[in-house]
Amino acid sequence: MTAQVPPPAFSQATHRSRCLAQLRSKNTGLEKYIYLNGLKDRDATLFYTLLYDNMREMVPILYTPTVGDACTNYSHIWRRPEGMYVSIGDKGRIREVLATWPNVREARIAVVTDGSRILGLGDLGANGLPIAVGKLDLYIAGAGIRPSSAVPICLDLGTATEKYLNDPLYIGVRRQRPSDQEMEEFMDEFMDAMKEVFPNLLVQFEDFSTDNAFKYLDRFREKYRCFNDDIQGTGAVVLSGFLNAAHLASEASGRPLAEHRILFFGAGSAGIGVAKQLVSFFKFQGLTEAEATRQIYTVDSKGLITADRAGLQEHKKFFARTDYQGPPLTNLVDIINYVKPTALLGLSTLRNAFTKDVVEAMAAHNPRPIIFPLSNPVSLSEVDYEDAINWTNGKVIFASGSPYKSISRGEQTFEPGQGNNMYIFPGIGLGALLSKASRVTDTMVEHASVALAGSLDAEERAADLVYPRLDRIRDISARIALAVIRAAQNASVDNAPALRHVTDNTLLAHIKEQMWDPLPRSRI
Repeated sequence: MTAQVPPPAFSQATHRSRCLAQLRSKNTGLEKYIYLNGLKDRDATLFYTLLYDNMREMVPILYTPTVGDACTNYSHIWRRPEGMYVSIGDKGRIREVLATWPNVREARIAVVTDGSRILGLGDLGANGLPIAVGKLDLYIAGAGIRPSSAVPICLDLGTATEKYLNDPLYIGVRRQRPSDQEMEEFMDEFMDAMKEVFPNLLVQFEDFSTDNAFKYLDRFREKYRCFNDDIQGTGAVVLSGFLNAAHLASEASGRPLAEHRILFFGAGSAGIGVAKQLVSFFKFQGLTEAEATRQIYTVDSKGLITADRAGLQEHKKFFARTDYQGPPLTNLVDIINYVKPTALLGLSTLRNAFTKDVVEAMAAHNPRPIIFPLSNPVSLSEVDYEDAINWTNGKVIFASGSPYKSISRGEQTFEPGQGNNMYIFPGIGLGALLSKASRVTDTMVEHASVALAGSLDAEERAADLVYPRLDRIRDISARIALAVIRAAQNASVDNAPALRHVTDNTLLAHIKEQMWDPLPRSRI
């Protein structure tokens, strides 16, 4: 067998251009995903170099919206192991399974999903692994976490989706999901084993079903170093965008910031998690928690959530209204006309739920309505950017969960915001790791959000953006990490005493020095 060597005129710069050309020659997002997946397997350094240099182009392929297609088709496009499956059948020996990971000593961050609520696509079971892989790619590109430190894990606990159970190529166990008691026993063993096998690990929970997302965050957050991105990460990134959006809206209306009213359409784990995070916005304005809670209204499939509704789920009770006595309000336009919200946030996964009538109702009450359709992927977005621009004559303050392109009207260009969790979770993870925090506190997440809101540069502010441009993600993540480290220190949960007494400028430089780059080496 002859040695495989590149041609004499080979150069890395030319090869990077060649790989980009090959990527761009693919016709569909899924084909591009498969190509990049193969490139990472063949040459991880080249893959991460391309990702770092072409963030805007590649992130929508590796994460939302294309990762949704990758997940639904994963059993059919699977080529090689690229993460770890821990199966319900491993119960009683989970520690042994985790100990087979090849980089145990280097492991620093794990993204863990059970595949039960992938984006807005439902229970995908073992097909959910690409979510964990994609999130970790964003940690690597966005915060400089070393690839060898990343541990993608899918808990293969079965699926309630018959299509997968009947698919001969399905990659997971063929059974229904476990009972609550069986899953609790599994999760307790899993987290104990994670701490034992990976003592330096931060765990990010991802895309668990709504009830389990809240349940296991509450169960583990005080005992282990963990957080839930759907609840805390989404909440933090939306709070950040809302901080900037509220200032823009108040400049147009003259309304005091404390008098904003927010209407949430969608009351699952993400919706209620975001709503709880936005309580902080009103507390920043001097309101008590009770007063802040009254500025937030929630809507689910049955309409405006009120405290007198029979059988109300536990997580929905926090924002249930006690001040509405009339017949049930089920029509969104009627709800808007009753509440008169300044902001409408969608986390419903209902495509086109924000109709022309809905958007025009928001515009009738506000000179610059805040409309954030946050459901992922684009196919589940509550309203498209072009419609929101057209129906408000360009006055809308807009941010979505998935990317949209800018729109030109004459000489004016409208640039959409994207409330992408990528802005927040890499910095939270980086800050938690560098501070060696024993747990992730609410104040760490809140400070991350405020740091993101303050990261707009002069050009972005002049363009009325609510989020910075993704090209600056490493600098943004470093500043968020700084805020997270300081919050960990203030909460006395940090275990890196050398960082406590340095100036912010020195700490920021230290953070940037620790970031892994595809070519030089670093220490994270």
